[in-house]
Amino acid sequence: MSTDSMGRRADNRRTEKERGGESGTHTGPLGAAEPLLRVKDLVKYYPTERKGFLGARRGAIKAVDGVSFDLRRGETLGLVGETGCGKSTIARTLMRLEEPTSGAAYFKGRDLFTLSKASVQALRREIQMVFQDPFASLNPRMEVGQIIAEPWVVHPGIVPREEQRERVSALLERVGLLATDAHRYPHEFSGGQRQRIGIARALALQPELIICDEPVSALDVSVQAQVINLLAELQAELGLSYIFIAHDLAVVRQISDRVAVMHLGRIVEVGGEDEIYARPTHPYTQALLSAAPAPDPVGRKERKRIVLEGELPSPVNPPSGCTFRTRCWKAEAICSQDRPQLIDRFNHGHPSACHFAELQILPAAGIA
Repeated sequence: MSTDSMGRRADNRRTEKERGGESGTHTGPLGAAEPLLRVKDLVKYYPTERKGFLGARRGAIKAVDGVSFDLRRGETLGLVGETGCGKSTIARTLMRLEEPTSGAAYFKGRDLFTLSKASVQALRREIQMVFQDPFASLNPRMEVGQIIAEPWVVHPGIVPREEQRERVSALLERVGLLATDAHRYPHEFSGGQRQRIGIARALALQPELIICDEPVSALDVSVQAQVINLLAELQAELGLSYIFIAHDLAVVRQISDRVAVMHLGRIVEVGGEDEIYARPTHPYTQALLSAAPAPDPVGRKERKRIVLEGELPSPVNPPSGCTFRTRCWKAEAICSQDRPQLIDRFNHGHPSACHFAELQILPAAGIA
């Protein structure tokens, strides 16, 4: 399936969500009064110790450094940024696979970080995760049917044992596989098919939120489009909410309603997909978009490439103030002294964390 068809499918998904779906079974993000998930000042540091001539020096890797965002029901929030910016750490912390250093995350009004282990286990019926490497996340010694049915063993009482075989078959067919695939093993499938199995397993508990951590980064472009289309179809049908994590700007654009751009553990710009890609205001976002491929020759000619100079900052010892200032062509003295806050300076509905934010209008063609 082509990237163009993926874009058309995603556009159709957004249109249906905005009108609430033809069946009226769920409300899109525009109709939700309270967010499904609210993350407030999330911090995750990893202690480090370096031994030198003068003895051990203790520090911390600031993987996530004060991140806040909301996720509405039926919405997809894309988290995009370079490798090491903290995207996957946010996902693992929200799933309580990692413990936060500080901050709060409210899912349907409950703070995920204050729940007991038993409560977290129960909550995972409502929050599931699709991982980057589908092969590593599937037990190679289990048949696919057993893998999909495993959540019902962990959470008994959801599906009666006598109905599980039929439900497994239905889930396999829903993600584009065959019912007979239940008796095969993960190594017998392609990467795209294994990711479909991972999605089927996530759907087994009928969650409200699925966190997708780089789910298509290891797949070919054509297979990426197929998996993206599947996620969009499931969202339109089931009213799912997604946090979609990726480093590929084009992939994030196809699936997301809103996009949060991350740099060195912080969100530097967040807004609707059309605003971020057509009217970015943060220099880092502008630089990322300038390097992304344009779908037509006209767009490539009109776009000015921004080449970032200077050394990449370290999360162990990030720059003071704005973490992007060491590579930013707009940086001035205030940037090293005052950490900029997310502010909507242009009243376009998407704030950015820059003292010298400047609205940039990109060619209508956008990125591929």
